[in-house]
Amino acid sequence: MNIVVLVKYVPDAQFDRQLSGAAHALDRSESILSELDEYALEAALALTDARGGVKGGNTVTALTVGPASAAVAVKKSLQIGATQGLHVCDDALAGSDAWATSLVLAAAIKSLGPVDMVITGMASTDGETSIVPAQLSARLGLPQITFASALEVDGNTVTARRDGDEFSEEIQATLPALVSVTDQANDPRYPNFKGILAAKKKKVTTVSLTDLGISADAVGHAGSLTKVTAAAERPARTAGTIITDAGDAGIQLVDFLAAAKLI
Repeated sequence: MNIVVLVKYVPDAQFDRQLSGAAHALDRSESILSELDEYALEAALALTDARGGVKGGNTVTALTVGPASAAVAVKKSLQIGATQGLHVCDDALAGSDAWATSLVLAAAIKSLGPVDMVITGMASTDGETSIVPAQLSARLGLPQITFASALEVDGNTVTARRDGDEFSEEIQATLPALVSVTDQANDPRYPNFKGILAAKKKKVTTVSLTDLGISADAVGHAGSLTKVTAAAERPARTAGTIITDAGDAGIQLVDFLAAAKLI
């Protein structure tokens, strides 16, 4: 199997997110591989491992779109087990929304030749739109299965389970297909010492928009359908209400909840 996994370089959730510049771009100075993409990577590795891994002719390509620093996401993916990496890096990409990003991703995937599956996380932890998988499947002309919490491939058929609040459903598609997986799909593996050393020998290809035949006007702020027109810092948290128990704490609590229309 030849599987492409989308990986993204996103701000570390341990730090507050910051916007910078007149275009209110996200500051990515403290960024890591998106945690949700690790589930997609694990799904791909599990499928290829079951078929003999690299020795069985299987490949897992970690694909990212972003600045030079985004190579960190690809390198970690290689340490975890991906076979090779593809990094689309171009200054014109700055400010691209989901629509423009899916255009670039589609071109990058096509440049790899025939693939059996494209696997993504259920969302990126920065934009959290969850719409790139659907846009990408439309651009590539592939059937899509989104929000899969379990994934199996038998022959030319991929079967996924999607869990709802009150029921689960089983969905099938014929390969090649695109699948997005949730954070319930598996338990991602971690890079080990052997994997870290092996990653240094794995190939990472860096391409530009020109290499993919995409005009700079089709991406960035010019090619995006959405724009951030204004932004403000989140207000500081105000002090809460402290109830001192003088024998009537219960009554005070009920009065407080009633005033807030919580009961």
